[in-house]
Amino acid sequence: MAFYNPVVTAPNVVTPSALLEFYEDPLDCLTAHLMLECSEVLAGVKPANLISLVNRIRPCGRNLYQLWERHHDGLACRLGDITFKVLQTRERALMILCYNHNHLERHLSHAGIRTLLRKAGYTADASREKLLDELCDRIGKAGSFPHEIGLFIGYPAKDVAAFMGFVKLPFACQGPWKIYGNPVQSLCLAEQYRCCRQKMNAVLASGTHGALELHNPEHPFFCQRIDNNFQHHRVVSL
Repeated sequence: MAFYNPVVTAPNVVTPSALLEFYEDPLDCLTAHLMLECSEVLAGVKPANLISLVNRIRPCGRNLYQLWERHHDGLACRLGDITFKVLQTRERALMILCYNHNHLERHLSHAGIRTLLRKAGYTADASREKLLDELCDRIGKAGSFPHEIGLFIGYPAKDVAAFMGFVKLPFACQGPWKIYGNPVQSLCLAEQYRCCRQKMNAVLASGTHGALELHNPEHPFFCQRIDNNFQHHRVVSL
């Protein structure tokens, strides 16, 4: 599958709640929501994303938590390149990790990421699935999300390392995550993520079933591959 070039921005952005009103079929509604939430992963610029499905009625009249319970098995044929792993189940919300197998495998095998995970107590040579299982175990025991989850979802290694106290870098600014040291590459990455979300929003706002057909090689979200090495920005003094 080709990849989206985030240099191109998109007009006609509508709120996520309004987007879902365009899709009457329950599975279409759930698919559209997850496509938006997975847009950076689908574009190939992020290895994984966290998705929260809150157990409440949305303005469109649907409950995404309940739609997931009823229809998640039907997502495989629509979002086959994406794997969904439930990290936490509560009465009020589900927390789900969405990821691309190959991209997350490459990402977690990077030496800098492995070094930080080892410092966080993970087995140095564990497989991707073992690392994800360990992450789930930690979430289950603590009831909250450990700081190293930023490494799984593509936050820059230097920012996660500084936030966890593994390296000493000055706080630079607050973006979608806390940014430390030189902020330039982290802010560029955050802008890539924002543009992916904006582009997918515009595609889904068409309200057509074709917008949900990700395996169509002419799908408007996809074009050329981009460089996505910002997640592995060097970590100093490990």
